[in-house]
Amino acid sequence: MIVPRNRLLLWVALIVLPFALLGATGPAAAGTALLAVAALGIVVAVDGFAARRNLHGLGVELPAIARMSKDRDAKLELRVRNDSQQARQLRLGLALPREIESSQEDLTVALGAASVWSQVAWPIIPRRRGRYQLDKVYLEASSPLGFWNARRALPAKAEIRVYPNLVAERKKMAALFLHRGTFGTHAQRQIGKGHEFEKLREYVSGDSMDDIHWKTTAKRGRPITKVFQIERTQEVYVVLDVSRLSARPVQRPGDAQPAPSLELYLTAALALGLAAEQQGDLFGLLVFSDKVNSFVRAKNGQAHYNACRDVLYTVQPQIVSPDYDEVCTYIRLRLRRRTLLIFLTALDNPELSASFVKNVDLIRRQHLVLVNMLQPPGVAPLFSRPDAQTTDDLYERLGGHLFWQNLRELGKVLQRRGVQFNLLGDERFSADLISQYLRVKQRQLL
Repeated sequence: MIVPRNRLLLWVALIVLPFALLGATGPAAAGTALLAVAALGIVVAVDGFAARRNLHGLGVELPAIARMSKDRDAKLELRVRNDSQQARQLRLGLALPREIESSQEDLTVALGAASVWSQVAWPIIPRRRGRYQLDKVYLEASSPLGFWNARRALPAKAEIRVYPNLVAERKKMAALFLHRGTFGTHAQRQIGKGHEFEKLREYVSGDSMDDIHWKTTAKRGRPITKVFQIERTQEVYVVLDVSRLSARPVQRPGDAQPAPSLELYLTAALALGLAAEQQGDLFGLLVFSDKVNSFVRAKNGQAHYNACRDVLYTVQPQIVSPDYDEVCTYIRLRLRRRTLLIFLTALDNPELSASFVKNVDLIRRQHLVLVNMLQPPGVAPLFSRPDAQTTDDLYERLGGHLFWQNLRELGKVLQRRGVQFNLLGDERFSADLISQYLRVKQRQLL
């Protein structure tokens, strides 16, 4: 496809119009005018034919998979092939989805004369998490005389994967990721003596009678004590609810518009995975709605973390109710070893909370269960916010207090079953979640 340039319009205005007026003055001038217009037409036609050939031997390669983080500056690397190895100027265009912004609508590339491949970096900023496909690249080159632009669309196959942005969470938890001490900025005293048997040794004054190995004591004729080691490698699972309640909008500081609470859950889950890797534990995922959508067995290592990230980056809220019976039965059958289960869900619906309390009995005796919920806006004790000005404000605070009281009663019901329930704010959601995990490690609750 060729399109005219401004230079062609200019030459038409300079030659065709004046000679057309000249030809109208008399028969003698008509031949000269016709000859001049025909000469311009031949030159323009030849230049148009050459413009079509100007895109031959050109190709563009995009990366098969490009990984980047939401709301962070990134660059999409393109490779331009120039088989003729002639110096030329090329204009590139990409059909980017609306969720990916770019400061440039197109790029002008100067191809070298002695190189087959040229590297081009296209600046972009992803604004939404997910997977996006690019299937075409558009090329444009001018004709030798500059009368025409030749355009061509080349097929391409590229996938852009936009992951949650963990920069803010890393800054809040910088001490944890700087390898300072065992649990963060300084070493903390370990509570408990561990549960795994390590060795036998001679009895020392002060040893507990419970630690004496009576059979060996009888054989050797002197007191022998059992020594236990602290469990260093434990399994941690994030059980992520992606049902309808995870679509609730949350306005976080710095965000241009509200995002679903699921975005907060995903960021916290990945941050917890980094913390578990730092502490030498095994990290796993279970994503559910009205069924179990995804399950990743707990492991460690960079490859496993990337696998967990690939599972989460395409997750979207589903307009269905969560099935706690299904997920608890699945956990009961799949996880035999005692593990730490961290639920990220919403239990402010009375029917859903009753279902969760009923079904958590399947797993609470075998596993350590922590339930975390994002605190809904306005849910707080009545006198915690003394800024009520009108009667409507007072009734709003009263409704929030009743809501908070119901969740507090739910927490007591779960606590009697050995399940810890927490309401977390959106600003420190990830940090508080990791603090819970570290307290479990410190107190040897597993």
